[in-house]
Amino acid sequence: MTDTIFAVSSGAPPAAIGVVRVSGGRAGRAVGELAGRCIEPRHASLAKLRGSRGEVLDEALVLWFPGPNTATGEDLAEFHCHGGRAVLAAVEAALAKLDGFRRAEPGEFTRRAFANGRIDLAESEGLADLLAAETELQRASAITNANGALSQKVEAWRSELLRLSAQIEAALDFSDEDDVEELPQSFTWNTSALLGEIDEWLARPRSEMLGEGVRVAIAGPPNAGKSTLFNALVESEAAITSSIAGTTRDLIERSVDVEGVPFTFIDTAGLRDLSLDPTADPIEAIGIDRAREALTGANIVLWLGEEGEGPINAWEVSAKADLKGSSRKSGDGVHHVSAATGAGLAELKYALVNAARSFLPKPSQASLNARQHRRLEEAASALRSVGALRDPLLIGEELRRARVAFDRLVGRSTTEDMLDALFGRFCIGK
Repeated sequence: MTDTIFAVSSGAPPAAIGVVRVSGGRAGRAVGELAGRCIEPRHASLAKLRGSRGEVLDEALVLWFPGPNTATGEDLAEFHCHGGRAVLAAVEAALAKLDGFRRAEPGEFTRRAFANGRIDLAESEGLADLLAAETELQRASAITNANGALSQKVEAWRSELLRLSAQIEAALDFSDEDDVEELPQSFTWNTSALLGEIDEWLARPRSEMLGEGVRVAIAGPPNAGKSTLFNALVESEAAITSSIAGTTRDLIERSVDVEGVPFTFIDTAGLRDLSLDPTADPIEAIGIDRAREALTGANIVLWLGEEGEGPINAWEVSAKADLKGSSRKSGDGVHHVSAATGAGLAELKYALVNAARSFLPKPSQASLNARQHRRLEEAASALRSVGALRDPLLIGEELRRARVAFDRLVGRSTTEDMLDALFGRFCIGK
């Protein structure tokens, strides 16, 4: 934190504009050394940037932001240069020659913002998810967390906990030595209400679903058209198709974006009873075992076999609707498609997108990742214990446990290893 750091914080060159960001106590010196003059704070100024020998490196817009009211909480400078590789390399080389300056590590600007109280841990995780977002749903969810929706809610819960803890302290302080005053009935109501809010958040779909996508397994007996349907859904020849039974021996997975919704489609080996075939291939048996495991872990199963023989709640699909003599399933929930002609594919995708939304966080709704879910579950566990206790001393301890969980969630108390893992996800320059 004592060094002044710098990095290209815009996209990879070449580009129209390349932004070199500088943060730290000597950022003002960088402006003076390269621009050769003082720059008015928080105003874009055009200046020729010069190296240590006075040579012109570029003509750029220079911005100077005195701390602590900056993105990182430190003095901050930005050089908006022409985005050629040589230009940016020359500016970085000039900065590297200055005493106390070094290139930033991945995520170091954001880590300094966290360390200086500009953002908390939950907002940092939202920002990391925003940078990694590939679909519209991922972007919308990440920006909600990055803007502090979860952090604000946790702060409100923490304030309520402090108020409840104050009631416990008052009951202890103003009671007789051996006769602790009964807690007001409102204490129980408020504790239950707080637990109810937390449980509602815990029941929401987790943010990891946005990265992994809704898992859709395509299953059925050999030669049911699974691989052909798989290729049509992912819009590529990812799986080998053949009229020979047992062509697919292992799971094939592809992650795709369908109308802004992330999916992982899984092509599986044909399911059949190998005990009836003495010549069965052991490799095929392994593939069938893996296929059955994939079905249990899928959010949606598309069943291409005989009607009613698939897993419970599987979607019935007639995958060869274009072929004469092909068996057509009946019922309102059956999807009749032809991967060869494209008939019914749009309708199947539309149904998948609508169903997927029940597994995913809503676009405007903050969601929890695995770490945040664990911390919030710790707080909920402590509050559940409160309902079974009568001793104010023990109740106060459970409230303290819940408050510690909240502090760990937003980063008031955390570990360096966890911070290293989080900020290591960021690119250099962020």
